[in-house]
Amino acid sequence: MSFTLAEAAGATGVPAMRKKVQSYSDIGVALLMVLIIIMMVIPLPTWFIDLLLAMNITLGVVTLLVTFYVKRALDLSIFPTLLLISTLFRLSLNVSTTRLILLYGNAGELINAFGNFVVGGNYVVGIIMFLILVIIQMLVITKGAERVAEVAARFTLDAMPGKQMSIDADLSSGTIDEQGAKQRRQDVQREADFYGAMDGASKFVKGDAIAGLVITTINIIGGLSIGIFMRGMDAGQAAAHYSLLTVGDGLVGQIPSLLMSTAMGVIVTRAAASSELGPDLINSFTKYPRPLYIASGMLMAMGLIPGLPTVPFVGLALLTGFLGYTVGREANLQAITAEEQAAQAPSGGGPAPSGQAAAPGAPSAPGAAQEAGGQKAEPVSPEDVMKLLTVEPMEAEIGYAIIPLIDPAQGGDMLDRIGTIRKQMALEMGIVVPPIRIRDNIQIKPTEYILRVKGAESGRGELLPDHYLAMNTGAAEEDLIGVPTKEPAFGLPALWISPDLRDKAEAMGYTVVDAPSVLATHLSEVIKKNGAELLTRQEVQKLTDMVKETAPAVIDELLASLSLGEIQKVLQNLIREQIPIRDLVTIFEALADYGKMSRSVDFLTERAREALSRLISLKIQGPDGIITAATLSPNWEQKIMAGVDGDLTRGWQLNLDPREVQRMINAISRAMDEMIVKNLPPVLLVHPDVRLIVRRLIEGSVSNIFVVSYNEIVRGIQVKTVGMVE
Repeated sequence: MSFTLAEAAGATGVPAMRKKVQSYSDIGVALLMVLIIIMMVIPLPTWFIDLLLAMNITLGVVTLLVTFYVKRALDLSIFPTLLLISTLFRLSLNVSTTRLILLYGNAGELINAFGNFVVGGNYVVGIIMFLILVIIQMLVITKGAERVAEVAARFTLDAMPGKQMSIDADLSSGTIDEQGAKQRRQDVQREADFYGAMDGASKFVKGDAIAGLVITTINIIGGLSIGIFMRGMDAGQAAAHYSLLTVGDGLVGQIPSLLMSTAMGVIVTRAAASSELGPDLINSFTKYPRPLYIASGMLMAMGLIPGLPTVPFVGLALLTGFLGYTVGREANLQAITAEEQAAQAPSGGGPAPSGQAAAPGAPSAPGAAQEAGGQKAEPVSPEDVMKLLTVEPMEAEIGYAIIPLIDPAQGGDMLDRIGTIRKQMALEMGIVVPPIRIRDNIQIKPTEYILRVKGAESGRGELLPDHYLAMNTGAAEEDLIGVPTKEPAFGLPALWISPDLRDKAEAMGYTVVDAPSVLATHLSEVIKKNGAELLTRQEVQKLTDMVKETAPAVIDELLASLSLGEIQKVLQNLIREQIPIRDLVTIFEALADYGKMSRSVDFLTERAREALSRLISLKIQGPDGIITAATLSPNWEQKIMAGVDGDLTRGWQLNLDPREVQRMINAISRAMDEMIVKNLPPVLLVHPDVRLIVRRLIEGSVSNIFVVSYNEIVRGIQVKTVGMVE
C-alpha cells in the first residue's frame, strides 16, 4: 500500500511541479536573455563556462530528439524562436571563451578535453575536423533545410486561399461547426507563419557557422600574437597551446550548432508524418519484402568478390535476407487470414468483395444477372440496399451551367451564402437547418435547379449565371430588353438582363440582383415554408439537452408530462406560422404548466403562443410601434364557435357549410390584399377561441398572413383597426 501511495504522490506531484515551473517560465527566459548580454561583456569563471557549454550541448541533443517525435511542424511551433535564442547563446559563449583563451590561456576543462582528448592533442587534426563540421553544416544540412523551408513557405502561402475556401465549404455543408472552422483557420495561419519564420530562422544557423569560422581564425591569430609577443613563447609552443584551445572551443560550439541545424532539417522535411520518426522509418523499409531480397543478393555478391572484406557484407546479406523473409511471411499470413474470413462469411450477409449496387431500373431477371464467365453475380447485400433508402433532409440538384456559382475553385460563393442562410435561420427563427447536399443532375436543363426537402420537390427555378435578374416593383415605367422569366421565390415577373444593362436598370427603378442572390433567396423561402419538416425528433432532443444545461428544472418538469413527439409537434406548429422558437425556456415553461391540464397539441400551441405574446407583438407592429390589423366580425366568430364540436383541450371538429367557409375565406383574402396595397402587414385579429380554427381554414388559400388573438397582444401596445371582415 505504501508503494501505491508513493506512486500516487509522484503522479500528482509531477504535473504540479511542471505547472509551477511554467508559471515562472517567463522570468527564466528573461534571465537567460540578460545572461546572454552579460556573457558578452563581463568575464565569467571557468567552472561556470563549463556548465553553460554543457547546457548548450544538452539543448542541442534534446531539441534534435524532440523533432523525432513530432508528427507535424506545428507541434514544435516555437522552433524558430528557439533557434534564434540558441544561436545568440552560442555566440555569447564564443565571446566568453575567446576572452578566457586570450587573457589567461585557459577556458575550462570542457574545452581542454575537446582540444586534447577528442582530437588526440593534434591541433592540425582538430582544425581539419572543425573545418569538416563547418562545411557539412553550411553546405549540406543548413543549405538543404533553408531551401526546404523556403519552398514550404512559398507553397504554404500560395495554398492559403484554397485552404480557407475548403474550410468555408466544410462549414457551410455542416461537416464542421463554427469552433472547428475557427481552429482550422488558426492552424492554417500558424502553419504559414511557422514556415515563413523558418525561412528566416535558417539564416541564423548559416550565419552562426560563418561566425564560428571567423571567430576561430581570429582566436588562432590572436593567440599566436599574444603567446609570441606578450608571453615570450616560441612559435611552435604558442601554436600548439592556443590552437588546441581554439579548436576545442570551435568543436564545443559547432557540435550543438550541428545538432540544431539537423533538428531544423528534420522538422521542415516531416511533411506528412503519420507517427513518430522511428516507426515511420521501420514501416517504410519493412513494407515490401522484394527490395530486401534484392539487397541481400547484392551484398552477398559483393562479399564474394576477391579483395573485399567478406564478413561485413555476408553478415549484412544474411540479416537483410532474414528480414525480407520475415516481412514476406507476415504478409502471406495476413492474406491467408483475409481469405479465410471471406470464405467463412455467410452468403448475402455482407457486401461482395468487388460487387456494386445495380443502377435503378437495371434488369433483375436471372438471365440478366450473368457474369462473363457464366456464373451468377453475387446478390447485393441488404446493407448496400439500405444505403439507397437514405433521404437527405435538404438537397439542391443543379444543372451543369450553374456549377460555377457553387464551386469555390471557379469563384463561386454559394457555399458561403448557404452558411450565412443557416446562421440567419438560427438567429431569426431558431431553426437549425441541417447540411444541404448539393449535387449536379444531367437530367435537368443546364440552367435549371431543383430544391428538395426530404426527397420531395419544394422549389424549382432557372438561372442565367452571367446575367442579372431585374424586377419591376412598380417604380419603373420604361421597358428593358431581356429574357422574360419569373422570380422563383415569389413568382414575380422579371427579366434576365446582360451585365452592361445593370446600371441602366437600377437608374430606371428596377430591383436588380445577381444569380447567386436569386438562388439564395429562393432557398431561404423554401426553408421558411418547410422549416417545420426539418425539425426532427432528434433535433428536439438536442434542444432539450441544450436547455437542460441552464434550466434543468424546466426540462425535468416538462418531460414528466409530455413526450418528445408532443413537444416536437408544438414547435412545428409555431414554425409553420413563422413564430421564432429561440426562446425555448419560455416555450417549455408554458408547456410544462399546461401539459398537466391537457396533452392536446392544439391547446398547447395556443398556450405557447400566448407565452410568446411579446415576441409576436414585436413581429407584427409597424415602425411607429402601432399594430395595424383587420378584425373578424362577431357574426363570423359566433358561426365558427357554433359549428365546432368539442374544444381544443379534448379535440375538435368543425361542421360548417363549405359555401359559408369559402365566402369567409374570400372576404379575408380581399381584406388582406387591401392592407398589402397600403403597405401594411397583413394581420387579422380574432377571438382567442377561434384563432387556430380560422388559421386552419385559410392556410391553404391565403398565404403570408398573421392570424393573432387578443391574448397575444402585449398590454401597452396600441392597436389600430383598418376594417372588419364581414
